[in-house]
Amino acid sequence: MSMLKLIAKNSFRHTLRVILTIIGISIAVLAFGLLRTVVTAWSAGVAASSPNRLVTRQAISFIFTLPYAYKDKIATIPGIDQVSYFNWFGGTYIDKNQFFARVACDPETLFKVYPEYQLSPNEKTKFLSERNACIVGIETAKRYNLKIGDIMNIDGDIYPGKWQFVVRGIYTPRTKSDDATQMFFHWNYLNERMKTDYPNRSDEIGWYVVKIKDAAASATISQKIDNLFKNSRAETKSETEGQFQQGFVASSGAIIGAINIMSYLIIGIILLVLCNTMIMTARERTREYAVLKTLGFTGKHLFTFIAGEALIISCIGALIGLSLLIPIVQGFESFLPKGWFPVFNIENSTYIMAGSSALLVGIIASIVPIYRALNTRIVDGLRFNG
Repeated sequence: MSMLKLIAKNSFRHTLRVILTIIGISIAVLAFGLLRTVVTAWSAGVAASSPNRLVTRQAISFIFTLPYAYKDKIATIPGIDQVSYFNWFGGTYIDKNQFFARVACDPETLFKVYPEYQLSPNEKTKFLSERNACIVGIETAKRYNLKIGDIMNIDGDIYPGKWQFVVRGIYTPRTKSDDATQMFFHWNYLNERMKTDYPNRSDEIGWYVVKIKDAAASATISQKIDNLFKNSRAETKSETEGQFQQGFVASSGAIIGAINIMSYLIIGIILLVLCNTMIMTARERTREYAVLKTLGFTGKHLFTFIAGEALIISCIGALIGLSLLIPIVQGFESFLPKGWFPVFNIENSTYIMAGSSALLVGIIASIVPIYRALNTRIVDGLRFNG
């Protein structure tokens, strides 16, 4: 009988115990993968950020606006490729609980600063040419069954009133980490209404997105932008898009930290479960290991037997847990408020971390049994009655 067959046969000698251990490992790996997916989804905006984009906002708080006139001044700074601007619109579409970002933008520069939002040339032309046109991400279009030409009626809150938009494009993301849930419409459409209804709120934008030519110059250009408006009525704070997104994530730092701690505690639970099984198994086989030594099996063979058994159990548990991760994550997402996480995908890093953790646990769990088997004298092993 080959070593591999002997290891496999021994692994399932106590079927019930091993099955329960595998189930425990599977559940732990599943929980670890789900928690890691939540963490990566929370930080998806940071991962999707471009080092060539800066965000310029009001220095006091993101909720305060900036003058539209800043656009041309920012564009004069050397090293800047494009300047775009946005306003958070908010509002309610059908149901307050069904959230997705609704943003007023400069349509002429939107796709220059965000080339990852892909739109057909025909859709882009129609979007640019109609005053009340809008585009939506493909995920939002699927959720609400939106098609080109559909009317979207939105009740305003930040900008009061009834607003009507025509869907002229459905954009797709370039990668899975790019947000495919947003809605964009013409800033001029919003501003014209503000000039009529709320003149003191016209010609104001929420934030600027600045595309720079060299990412290495981001700190220098950010400082130049902020110096340009120092001591003005609306001072600015400029930072890379990644830093800007990280600021939002940091506001939930305690929650993310707790989830991270929980995910790593789960690794400890896997280790305890497998260690308990392996120590019990090694104790029961003390006499067998002594017999194997008598027959000429070396410490290398015993090491292979015990470590192999631990790895088989941990790997089977990990494979079952990982195979169930996709449907469990999809089920978990269905219970979340729609749009809560624009990107909720299982990252490859989650699979790698879960799989490698299971392997590492298998190795660690076998250390004590191996040490005991190698250091127990043959005569003591043969006398053992455990």
